[in-house]
Amino acid sequence: MLKATLEQWRMFKAVVDAGGFNQAAQAVHKSQSSVHHAVQKLEHALGIELFENEGRKVRLTPAGELMLRRAGFLLDEAQKLEAVAQSLQSGVETQLRVAVDIVFPSEILYRVLSRVSEEFPLLRIEIMETVLNGANDLLEHGKVDIAISPFALNHGFSEDLCEIDFMLVAHPTHSLHQLKRPLTVEDLKSHRQIVVRDSSSERKAESGWLGAEQRWTVSHVRTSIDMIRRGLGYAWLPVALIQHELEHQCVAPLPLAQGGVRRILLNLGFEDGDKLGPAARTFIGELRYQAMQMPGAERV
Repeated sequence: MLKATLEQWRMFKAVVDAGGFNQAAQAVHKSQSSVHHAVQKLEHALGIELFENEGRKVRLTPAGELMLRRAGFLLDEAQKLEAVAQSLQSGVETQLRVAVDIVFPSEILYRVLSRVSEEFPLLRIEIMETVLNGANDLLEHGKVDIAISPFALNHGFSEDLCEIDFMLVAHPTHSLHQLKRPLTVEDLKSHRQIVVRDSSSERKAESGWLGAEQRWTVSHVRTSIDMIRRGLGYAWLPVALIQHELEHQCVAPLPLAQGGVRRILLNLGFEDGDKLGPAARTFIGELRYQAMQMPGAERV
């Protein structure tokens, strides 16, 4: 039989998070005496001291620091358990939130969304377009249910989804094309590169930046494509998004001495599969199927 209750662990963590018993009482809307009593009962049940006085403040003992790490995991799991129960109780979810990196082929996404909407016509779907770490950032902060990202999750579930080819391009009249020879990195550094800003608020990545002295940073790949069409620089762009521009010679591949095409792996991620409802599971299943239909999918 357990010696401590979940509520006692919650009061213990509340004191740590709030910085004291009085602040914790305000945060959890209880009296200070009830919070203090819960922590005292927890210490008595465990036979250890969790806090020690430091003037008017309290701080964790070494044993308390160890218990805090375990308590955080315990409370997180309890919260997840309740979320699973809520999902089971409500049946089909009413909303699905998906973070999608902007390089993911839009036609694939539209087919997946169409299929999900056919099966769940009342489902509200929110798509958040992200760059680099942005999708995983939203997922880890609980703002979306599913993420499609060029980076694997540090925790939760993550799997290889598909590969996206990038090509280094510029307008056909760009001065780099006028050199009429294989280009080196030094050639590229002396010209303006257009890069897309990482949409994450915490982790910033600069995928594909070649160290150009001149760099223009934009928020969306479509802006980058428009700038390249106008001869304002060069950029790494997803091949699937510039097919029209390539066919109409609005942009042209730069003749690099090596590495003119880069291949980026996109990942499918979510925090806890047990918390996903039927609509989310249908979305994931259709997404996997459509990704397998992409050219070169057998490589993933």
